[in-house]
This record gives sequence, C-alpha cells and structure tokens, in this order.
Amino acid sequence: MTRIADFPGGVSSRATRAVQGLREALSQPVSPLSLAVFRMAVGAMLVWDCWRFIKYDRVYRYWIAPDFHFTYPGFHWVQPLPEPWIWVAWLGMGFFALLVMVGLFYRVSIVALTVLFSYFFLLDKAEYLNHFYLVILFLILLCFLPAHRALSLDAKLFARVRAEAIPYAGVAILRLQMEIMLIYAGLVKLTPDWLAGEPLGMWLRPQADDFAFGFLFHYDWFILLGTWGTVALHVLGAPLLLWHRTRLATFLVYCAFHASNSAFFNIGIFPWLTIAATTIFFAPDWPLRLARWFHGLFEVLPAPTPAPAPRASAPGGLSLIPMAALAVIAAWTAVQIVLPIRAGAFPTEVRWSGDGHRFSWRMRIYDRDADGVFIVRSGDEVWEVDPNDYLSRRQTGKMIVRSDMIHQFATHLEDVWHEAGHGDVEVYARIMKSLNGRPMQPFIDPDVDLTAVPLAYARSDAWVLPNRIAVWGVAHNPRPGTDPMVVVRDSP
Repeated sequence: MTRIADFPGGVSSRATRAVQGLREALSQPVSPLSLAVFRMAVGAMLVWDCWRFIKYDRVYRYWIAPDFHFTYPGFHWVQPLPEPWIWVAWLGMGFFALLVMVGLFYRVSIVALTVLFSYFFLLDKAEYLNHFYLVILFLILLCFLPAHRALSLDAKLFARVRAEAIPYAGVAILRLQMEIMLIYAGLVKLTPDWLAGEPLGMWLRPQADDFAFGFLFHYDWFILLGTWGTVALHVLGAPLLLWHRTRLATFLVYCAFHASNSAFFNIGIFPWLTIAATTIFFAPDWPLRLARWFHGLFEVLPAPTPAPAPRASAPGGLSLIPMAALAVIAAWTAVQIVLPIRAGAFPTEVRWSGDGHRFSWRMRIYDRDADGVFIVRSGDEVWEVDPNDYLSRRQTGKMIVRSDMIHQFATHLEDVWHEAGHGDVEVYARIMKSLNGRPMQPFIDPDVDLTAVPLAYARSDAWVLPNRIAVWGVAHNPRPGTDPMVVVRDSP
C-alpha cells in the first residue's frame, strides 16, 4: 500500500519541511542586546519590589503574622520559614535579583531567584496576583535563555560568556509569551458587565476630583469608551506590535495606558514591568540604535559602517536549535494557550464562581464584595465564627469572595475544633456577595456542610449558588453619594 508520505509534497514531507523551516528561523543569529535589557529590567523591578515589601511591612503582614495560609493543591508542604529565616529568604531574593540585573554569576543567580520567588508565591493563595504569575513565567524562561551574553558583569569578566549573537529563539519565546498574555487580557474582558461599563465606572468615578480631566468620569460614554477601548488595545494592539510599521505607535499607546493604570490603581510593578517587557518586540539591537540616535542629538556621527552578519556563538556559524528545545517551546506554548480557556469547561460564570480564574490573565475586571460568617456545629453546640478572628483582614477579604478558599477555610475550622477535643464537626457558610456593584446575593448554600463535600477541580461545585443578575453596568449602578445598595434576600 502506498502511503501519503511517499508522494512528493505529501503531508509528512510538508510537516518535516515546516519543522525544519521553523528551526532555521528560530536559530538565526540576532543581537543579544534586547534580551539583556529585558533581563536587567526584570531584575531591577524585583529589587524595587523587594524593597517595597520591606518598607510597607508586607513580609510580616502576609506570611508571618497569619496563623493559617491558603496553600495551593499539591503544595501543602510549602510553609513559611520561622523568623528570622523567612527574612533571610526574602533578602536573599532581593540579592539574587540584583545579581540578575547586573548579570553576575547569572546561571546560579537566576535559578536561585526563580526558586525563592516561587516559594513566596506558593505560600498563600490570598496573595495571588497575575503579575506575580507573569514574573514566574519570565524567570523560568530566563533560566534557559542566554540573557547574560551582553551588558553583564559575566560578559565583562569572562570572555567565554560574551557573544555577538544569540539564536532568535531567545527573543521569540518572550514575544510569544507577551502576545498570549496581552491578547487574553483583552479576550477575558468580553463579559456582559465590562462591555456595559462596570466595574471600571465604580473605580473611576470616586477619583473624579483627583485629576484635571476627572469630570469625564461622570459620563457613561467615557466609561464605555474606556472599557471597549481596553479590549481593542489588547486584542488588536498586541498583533500590531509584531509589525514594524505600527510597533512604535502601539508601544507608545501601551505606555500611556499602563502609566494611567499606575495613576488610577494600586497595582505595584505590573505597569512598569509590562512596559519594559514590551520592548522585546523592537529589533534585537534596539538599545544600540537608541544610543546612537541619542548621541547624534549632540554631534554629527559618521555613517555606520555595514557590520558583518552576526555569527552564531557556536563554531561553524548557524547551529540549529535542538529538536528537544523546539518540543519544549511547543509544549510551553500549548500550556499557556490552554490554561486561560479552561474556565470555558465549567457551566458556571468564572466572574462569579471563580472556576478557572487563576492563571488566566483576568486582570482588573471584577469588583467583588462580600460579608458573612461561618457556623460550626458539634453535637448540640453551635458557634458563629467571624473569619477575622482566625485570619488577617486581607486574607478574609480575599477568601470570602472565592469559593475554593471558603471551602479550605471551612476545613481549617473543622481541624481547629477537632484539636479542641470536639468529635463530629459540621461547618456552614452564610455569605452574601456582590459582583460589580450588584445587590448582595447569597453566594454559598447555607444548608451544605462544607466539610462533607469535596472541592471539585474539574467541575463546578453544586454548593456555589448561581449569580441571578446576568448584566450589571453603568446604567444600573447609582452614582457615588446616591441611593445605597439594596440587599436582595432569598425569596420565600
């Protein structure tokens, strides 16, 4: 029997040529400068963030003061180190971030920084932030990329480290990661509430007096322009970064967008980290071009002499990246594409239930408020538990709007009561929740003993009650200072 692959131009041969072409494209030598600047920016941002956490006493408030931490599935063994060792670990993270920034002992420093940053990330789900997740992805990639070949102390001190060129794959994988993040950051905003203006209106209107143009925040059309414009900026702007004719203009728009986010919201290093990471879309030798342009403002420079085509660092010129590396890149890309869309496998609304929320680039698109208590029963005895008695206020605020953390806290209360000598323990949650300014609605079935039901990971939890109001936008929310929110109770 004749196989398709036996014919010239068959499926198998075309696939082989496509893979070979991709390997050749990713193996092309390019300047290491843009990757080096990216490395320096990531290191500098983490040094700054380490200092901010110390300045505002966040290490103590997040990981030392609380008696209980919301661990990730499979990582219950990751626990805070006792004092003073947790401080040593934190200062060590800042130290290795500094070494990564200057490029000294890079391979050891980047691995140590990745391990320490991931350790603090895994300590408590209450401290999950999308930009922390983005940092971890960047750090993992930098562990394998030749980001120290230029603009580093390693390259200055050790001749074997210096290189005029690196494979294009080192730049391409970062561009791909940014494209995935930016496009999803727009797609996940295609929700009824966001397109109707909330919660952006809730966030901006109270700040109307803080900015010269703040009066515009009172107009619904301006809020809607912001919500729809944000979607367009990400879904359309991200691909435009790939085209050299639109790259600079799109980058400047992103800079203005992220700078305004930093002014309006307290989101730490994320705007500046994203701006720095977006520079990876420029030509790999853009730092040299920028330096020459700036120098030319002060004196006339001779025309640059054509430089010989950069050679790959491997002897003999172009060296194709291994097939194993190509397979790893493909697997990394597949995971990054699939993780954000897993919420579509749940019949519930991710914005309400939280199913599939983490690791999906849902950034600044919800405003959730909740209040409630837990009821603990053991035999004929009943206790009403305020979660603030067992958690920090920050942990309580994060937990009470997230169903998986509510279940985890209920299990913790069961353990506390067992340790106190009580036998059979039941824990119920009476929680009212508001999403994007909606009237308060019951969030958790108050008649379900949370210790008797498992937490589902691949399906929705039946004890999470559905959101009963599909759309809530600027036309529904009262202006600040007008009618207060009405609490909606269960009908008889």
